[in-house]
Amino acid sequence: MRTRWMWTVLAVIAAVAVVAVAVVVLRGAPASEPGGGARIVAREKAGERGYDLTVRSPALGRETPVRVLLPQGWTPGSGPWPVLYLLHGCCSPSHLVWVDEGGAERLTAGMRAIVVIPDGGQVGFYSDWLRGPKWETYHIRELIPLIEAEYGAGPRRAIAGLSMGGLGAMGYAARHPGTFRAAASFSGVLDTTGDRSGLRDLVRRNGEDPEALWGEPARDRQVWEAHNPAALAGRLKDVRLYVSCGDGRPGPLDPPGASADFEGALLGQALTFAERARQAGAQITTDFYGAGTHTFPYWERALERALPMLRAAIGA
Repeated sequence: MRTRWMWTVLAVIAAVAVVAVAVVVLRGAPASEPGGGARIVAREKAGERGYDLTVRSPALGRETPVRVLLPQGWTPGSGPWPVLYLLHGCCSPSHLVWVDEGGAERLTAGMRAIVVIPDGGQVGFYSDWLRGPKWETYHIRELIPLIEAEYGAGPRRAIAGLSMGGLGAMGYAARHPGTFRAAASFSGVLDTTGDRSGLRDLVRRNGEDPEALWGEPARDRQVWEAHNPAALAGRLKDVRLYVSCGDGRPGPLDPPGASADFEGALLGQALTFAERARQAGAQITTDFYGAGTHTFPYWERALERALPMLRAAIGA
């Protein structure tokens, strides 16, 4: 009898210990690990509305920066707030080009939404590489829940990007149905079948192995098509879309003596994408404004023109 009593006591003690450990673990888990294991390891004030975050991402295997712009009236615990994600283009010296050159902070000053400007790598192409960083997993599975947990962001989301970021905006919206209510592309890479060799050369010139991204175009055709906005346009019929692009000729926002550039090639991609989106029944607004180069004055203007639609789509 005494032995049985001792075993009963020991079992109760063990059960209590397990519960206690569980409580400690739950209470000790940082709020910035809502899913995927990503967490904020540094936070610094940036101007009146902004915070510069450093996020440790398992998907990337390293730390990566994010700028968050908070709306007027935001307080800890408030929300849920609408969210606008802004994606930068290829070869940018910093993810902050949208703020430094694109007027993002000024243009969104009166917007009742959180604005998130993440890093996407110099030639990350907003994708999980076959061999390399997993940008898509980071942005969708780690960063979105992190912003929701830390800043009260809600499910009403829009996404916009320039050049490479245009591919990211349309690709993310198509590959993750229901995640974004609106998507905008400014001079975006919207049809990767248009110039596969050029895209591969771009990746190579930036010190990366192009086959590590989506593989070899012929052998890995399905992977390329799975990341091609034009091929995914049929999935966007429930997303409000905005597409703008110039034709590469120097225009009214270019300095005197400017030369023509490759914007015209991207216009062809934008036209293909827009036609396929319309065929799929998508609600799409286009601004093919003619003369204009692949430069920030046009993207700042494009964001300003797209914002009314983006704001309406997310109730901001």
